[in-house]
This record gives sequence, C-alpha cells and structure tokens, in this order.
Amino acid sequence: MLIPSLAKKIINEVRRLIDEDIIVVDVSGTIIASTDTSRIGNFHEGALLASRDEKKMIITKEMEDHLKGVKAGINLPIMFKQKVVGVIGITGNPDQVSAYGELLKKMTELLIQESYYAEQIEMESRALETFVFDWVQGKEESGEFIKRAEHLNIDIERKRQVVFASIKSETEVPIRPISNRLQQSTFLNENEIFVRWGNEQFLLLLTDRSKEQIQKTLQKLKKEIESSFSVKISFGIGSEDYLLRQSFDEADRALQIAKRTNSIQFDDDLKLEMLIHETSGMVQIEYVKRTIAKLLGDYDLLLTLLEYTRQNQSIKDTAEALHIHVNTLSYRFNKIEEKTGLHPRNFVDLTTLYLGILLLDRSIKVVE
Repeated sequence: MLIPSLAKKIINEVRRLIDEDIIVVDVSGTIIASTDTSRIGNFHEGALLASRDEKKMIITKEMEDHLKGVKAGINLPIMFKQKVVGVIGITGNPDQVSAYGELLKKMTELLIQESYYAEQIEMESRALETFVFDWVQGKEESGEFIKRAEHLNIDIERKRQVVFASIKSETEVPIRPISNRLQQSTFLNENEIFVRWGNEQFLLLLTDRSKEQIQKTLQKLKKEIESSFSVKISFGIGSEDYLLRQSFDEADRALQIAKRTNSIQFDDDLKLEMLIHETSGMVQIEYVKRTIAKLLGDYDLLLTLLEYTRQNQSIKDTAEALHIHVNTLSYRFNKIEEKTGLHPRNFVDLTTLYLGILLLDRSIKVVE
C-alpha cells in the first residue's frame, strides 16, 4: 500500500510544515523515503517496533546506541483501514518534535486515503474506457460484455449520441486535469458517460437531448475549457442511435471537419464534406494536383476564391470584402483560369475549385 513514490510525496508535503528531518518507513522497518536521502534503504529498528506494537515510539539519545538505524525523535504508526501500513518518523529532541507528531500522523493518513481513492477512481475510469472501446467495436452481443455493463451500471439498450472532442495545445495537452474538471461537472446526467480517448481526445455519450440543448451545452463547455486551460477544443457530434458504432463513426467524421476551425460540428449538417471524408487519400491528392495545386504559391488568388464562395458569388460583395476594385477581381479570376483552366464565374468550374480547397487540408495530411 505504502509505495516509495507515495512516501516521497508525503515527505514533500510534510516538509512544508516543519524543518526537522523526516523519514517514512514500511512495515518491515525499511526507510523508503527521507529528507536525508542517504538513509533511504536503511533498516530502522524503532520504526519496526512502532509498526509491530501499533503505537508511538519515542527514541531518546541513549537509545541510539542499542537500536539499529535510529536517531532521537519520535516514530508514529500510519493507519489505513485499521491496519498499520507504515511509520512516519521525525528526527529531533522528542520534547520539541512531539508537538508535531499527531498532526503529521493525521496529515499522512489523509494523504494515503486521498491517494487510495484517486487510484480507485483511475481504475474505474480505465475500466469504463475499455468498456466503451469494446462497445464502439460492436461487442454488445457477448454475455461477458452484458455482465460488464451491469457491473458498471450502464444501460446498453438506450439510444446514445456520441460527442467526439479533440483538444489542441501549444504544449502537452493537460488531459488529466481537464478530465477531472469534466467528471466533477454537473453537465452530464446520470445516464450519460464521459471517457478519455487517448491523450488529446475524449468522448461524451449523451441521451435524450435536442440539437439545440447539445449546441448550448458544448458552447459553454468549450468556453470554460479553453479559458481555464489555454487550449483549443473541437467537437464532432453523431446522431442518436441504438448502435453506438454508427454514432461514433458519424461523430468522428464531423470532428475531422470541426478541427479545421476549432468549432462544433454536427454530422447531420455535413453535405459535400461527407463525400470528401469517404474519398481515399491518394484520390484527394490527385484531385488537388489537377485543380488548385497551381494556386498554392499565390495566396491572393486562393483568398479570392474563398471569399467569392462566402459572398454567394456576388462580384460587388466580394470586391468590397477584399477591399479591391471589381476590375482587380476580374483580373484575378482570369489569372485563376490561366493557371488552372477553370474560371470562377462558371458554376461547374467554381464547384470543382471549391472541392479542391476543401480537400487541400486533408491531402496535405496524407502526404505528411
């Protein structure tokens, strides 16, 4: 129960309160953590006696001569679930350090309890993550899977709507504190599920929510996470379905689109993007080569194309948005045709070019 890493944490926490040397000893009498690192691994007879007798052991100067590995001070048994799991020792004049004794003993026991419950929560989270992973793979039919669902108190007969989230950060993604924040939050009801999905993603399995409710909840969640952790977060949302795999695949597809703009994307709002998602990487690369590849060196021409589609093919509105004369816009259109053989004023050509722009980001990732 009392492992060296936890013992070291205890030493670090207790050290903030007092300046005296401190040791943490296991039930066999071996020092496993100490402010004096040279003592780690040594046998401490006084701690062994405190552990065996389950009571405080006061070590005087005189006792240093006949008890192995001891220094003057006090040794207090650390209790957890009514059992001794170790001993904490404070070096110094017993009359002076005894005042700290019970306080440090209680503090140490609280740290052990906290560590234990954190470990239990982590184990439960891992079990839930493994279960949801199998659920997504379509293993609902096995008897063992149904037993696991019952053990986790999950109703697998409910319709579920998958929300797939991806976190982007300039440094390492703080997935653990984000997970803790989400697990402590009240935005999920008792039948809904949160699981981590790797180091930069997580899933929400929602039930009985309207599209408007989900949009509002995710907008609030996005704002809170981004402001609290200095990250960017994107959400892809699948449809509500009895087959979790179906909703997961839809959420994954929507997430790939959402990640381009760090936004919230519902799969049922996708149109052209559906075709793009299902197109193979090599086809995407070849399509880009045949359409807009020759524009990649000219940012103004790409920007002009994008703005023209945003402005619903309005020459006047596009020129105003780009702060250029309509003649300049016409010149750019001609340059695009010269480079690609496709003219933006032609609807079919514009559609062809726009698809190339949509595919551009994905084709670059395939090449990488």
